[in-house]
Amino acid sequence: MDAKSWLFVALTAFLLFYVSIFIVYIRDARQRSTEADGAAAPTPLHLLIGFVTNFFDTLGIGSFATTTAAYKLKGLVPVRLIPGTLNVGHTLPTILQAFIYIQAVPVDSKTLIVMIAASVVGAWLGASVVVHWPRRKIQVAMGVALLGAAMLLLMKAINQSAGTIPALAALDFLPTGGTALGLTGTKLIVAVSVNFVLGMLMMIGIGLYAPCMILIYLLGMDPRAAFPIMMGSCAFLMPASSVRFVKAGALHLRAALGLAIGGLPAVWIAAKWIVSLPIAYMLWLVVVVVIYTSLNMLLTARSEETAAGSLSTESA
Repeated sequence: MDAKSWLFVALTAFLLFYVSIFIVYIRDARQRSTEADGAAAPTPLHLLIGFVTNFFDTLGIGSFATTTAAYKLKGLVPVRLIPGTLNVGHTLPTILQAFIYIQAVPVDSKTLIVMIAASVVGAWLGASVVVHWPRRKIQVAMGVALLGAAMLLLMKAINQSAGTIPALAALDFLPTGGTALGLTGTKLIVAVSVNFVLGMLMMIGIGLYAPCMILIYLLGMDPRAAFPIMMGSCAFLMPASSVRFVKAGALHLRAALGLAIGGLPAVWIAAKWIVSLPIAYMLWLVVVVVIYTSLNMLLTARSEETAAGSLSTESA
C-alpha cells in the first residue's frame, strides 16, 4: 500500500474506536431514558442545525461558533454541555470530510501526512502547555493578523476579477496561490512548523481552518489542498477529545446525534460542490472564510473580556 492508503487505515482505526465508545454511551443513555440526558431522538431542528453548520464547516468556515450561536439562541443545550456536544457531534462529519477530500484532492502524500502529524503532535503537547497561555490575547493577535491578510487577499481578488486596477498594482508582490500539490525544502519546514502551532492552539479553542487556508495560499499551493490537510488534521484530533467527553458524560446526546446525522449528508453535498470550483473562485472562498473567522475571533475576545470585567465587578 502507498502512504495515503496507510493514512486511510489509520483514520479508519480512529473512526472505529470512536464509534465503539459512542455506541456504548448511546445504549446506556437509552436505558436511563431520561430527558435530562437528552436521550430522546433528535428533533428536526437539531438535524437542521447539524446540516447547516456542517455544510459551512465543509466550506472551511468552521462549525463550533455557528453551532454554539444556534444552541444559545434557541436554548437547546445547557452551556456546560456545549463543548462536549460540539466535539462529539461534529466528529463523524469531520472524519467524512477527511475521507472525501484526501481521496478527491491529489495532494502530495508526504506533505499531507507530515502536516497532519505535526498538528497531532502539537495538540498532544499543547494539551499541557497552551492551557496556560492567555487565550484572549491570542484571539486578538490572530484575529488582527487574519483580518489584515484577508484584506490584502480581497484586494488581490478584486484586481484579478475586474482586470488590472492601477491603484492595486502595488499588490503584485503578493503570492497568487498556485497549482502545487506538495511542498519541499524550506516551504515544507515552514508548513509543518505552523501546523504544529495550530494543533497546539486548537487545545484552547483557536480554530485551525482559516490559518491553514492562508498558509497554503501563501506557500503557493492549490487552495483546494488546504481542505484535506486541515480536515485530516482535525479528523485525527477530534476523536480523542470526543472520547474524553463521552466517558465523562459531558454532552447532550439528542443534540450531538442531530449534529452527526444531519451533518453527514451536508458534508457530502458541500464537498462535491467545493471540489469542482475553479481555482479563481477558491480565492474568493478563502477571503470569505478568513474574514468571517477573524471577525469572530475578535468579537469573541471582546465578549470574553466584557464577561470577565462584569464578573470582577460583581466579585468586588
